[in-house]
Amino acid sequence: MDFLNVSDGRLVSLEVALGERSYPIYIGAGLIEGLSQVAAAALRGKQCFVISDDRVSGLYRQAITRDFEQADLALHWLSVAPGESSKSQAAYAALCEAILAKRPERRDLVIALGGGVVGDLAGFVAATLLRGLDFIQVPTTLLAQVDSSVGGKTGINSQQGKNLIGAFYQPKLVLIDTASLNSLSPRARRAGYAEILKYGLIHDADFFAFLEREGEAVLNLEPEALNRAIATSCRIKAEIVAADEREAGRRALLNLGHTFGHALEALAGYDGRLLHGEAVAIGIQAAYRLSRTMGLVSEPELARVVAHIRALGLPLETPRFLTANTSADALLNAMTQDKKVSDGKLHFVLPRGIGAALVTAEVPAEALRSVIDWLSA
Repeated sequence: MDFLNVSDGRLVSLEVALGERSYPIYIGAGLIEGLSQVAAAALRGKQCFVISDDRVSGLYRQAITRDFEQADLALHWLSVAPGESSKSQAAYAALCEAILAKRPERRDLVIALGGGVVGDLAGFVAATLLRGLDFIQVPTTLLAQVDSSVGGKTGINSQQGKNLIGAFYQPKLVLIDTASLNSLSPRARRAGYAEILKYGLIHDADFFAFLEREGEAVLNLEPEALNRAIATSCRIKAEIVAADEREAGRRALLNLGHTFGHALEALAGYDGRLLHGEAVAIGIQAAYRLSRTMGLVSEPELARVVAHIRALGLPLETPRFLTANTSADALLNAMTQDKKVSDGKLHFVLPRGIGAALVTAEVPAEALRSVIDWLSA
């Protein structure tokens, strides 16, 4: 899109190569300012439906509405409450009914503007309404920019667990405006950083070494370090998704730390006391501890990862409000509700040093129990 302008003059363009369903990822500062032009280029029908949350709406709704009016584009704005609680069947149904009331056609466009919750929810709405509306991802959190907006996973939560209702449905494009990160709290930035860390640990030891040197600069939103971290994360994810779109094999590596992390989130009740990225950081350490017990990583490698997590201010242990009320059996039971159960066996992403990992269900019971006991202590 030649008309895309960025405030610092730097625009990065990547591609998720999926044949006829391939799509670009654009990364730069100030891209949301040109959203109407992006939407006009992607729109095959007549109506655009922006799905956002109340906080993000407060930041962008007025300017975007004016922008779309000037471009003579029909825009409908729908907003949900911020937070994981909006990834619910009730919120999904309400959005579907609100859009259907506008008599959409399959050529109309859904725009997901917000963090990972909005992207997952809006993507699932787009995937299922009229059996598929076009949609684009405009992620406004670090976590969504480097992870959930890319790859086509959409969905909502169930009482039985996280992301258990959903679909693989690819967007038409991903628009990453790095300037949107200025509105995030330091805590939200750190939570998003956990997903960046994951890419170095599963795929690229040199990238992890870069993060050890420049992690603080990334969190401080220094342009050069930030752009490299986001672009590298998206490139790695794009390569993995292109090779394994529906998580039949290699894509499962992207779940490093998530089997433990999702269980902690579920037990915490998705009430904001434990953010997704914080749970993943704890889960990454748990995965390294499990690998260390199994002889897949060395003690110095475990110590190096722990030191980096600590240096960036992410949690290393299960929060006290959880351990006070959670038994090891409850944690293990929550883990068995995860999507990564196959043939009755729980599959784990286990690091092999730094920069490589494997997926296996062959985990000694005593090794797993020792890590579960550590998490719940």
